[in-house]
Amino acid sequence: LDIRYPLNLPDNAPPLRVLIVEDDPMMQLGLEQSLMAHPQLEIVGQAEDGYLGVKAALQLKPDLVVMDIGLPRLDGIAATQQIKAALPATHVVMLTSHQTETEIIAALSSGADAYCIKGASVERLLSAIAAAVDGATYLDPQIARRVIDNLKPPSPTTNTANLSGRELEVLKLMVDGLSNPEIAEKLYLSPNTIKTHVRGIMNKLAVDDRVQAAVVALRSGLV
Repeated sequence: LDIRYPLNLPDNAPPLRVLIVEDDPMMQLGLEQSLMAHPQLEIVGQAEDGYLGVKAALQLKPDLVVMDIGLPRLDGIAATQQIKAALPATHVVMLTSHQTETEIIAALSSGADAYCIKGASVERLLSAIAAAVDGATYLDPQIARRVIDNLKPPSPTTNTANLSGRELEVLKLMVDGLSNPEIAEKLYLSPNTIKTHVRGIMNKLAVDDRVQAAVVALRSGLV
């Protein structure tokens, strides 16, 4: 784990307070050890079922919840709905082995900010966390294309032809699941410049978030 991996937090910002909701003790321990190694993350609590996860979130008011879907008593999707309803500023990253289109769309509809597959690298989980903190929606590249057919096609008025060469470069990396800091590093640009390009891309494609931009890009053959 590269503990210098950027989470795009302001200078001197306190660490992100993280709650882990996971029923597998070994997975819970591995997550705790991996995330604790990052200086911008602080583990403030753990819960082994969805009901206790909601209770812990309401008590601790974490900045971020790492949430499994297949939980006892209350599943992760229902738990996410309750957490987001009470704490809309709390980010939720789904980390799960569940990969069906229905579960993915249900999780995102419940308010989850990111969807990451168990077994992926810690760096990919950190990418999901970075995207969530950055106000974006993150879909694990393993399952992103699997949900395309379940999402609405782009509007026929979508202005795909006006994207600049640089915007197309940024869009391709967005489709690959990279966060703004990762795109900035790859293209040797500042994170603020990438934010500007992402806003321009979403405006031109008439979409509200990165997942919709990826859907338009894939359906339109832009990438």
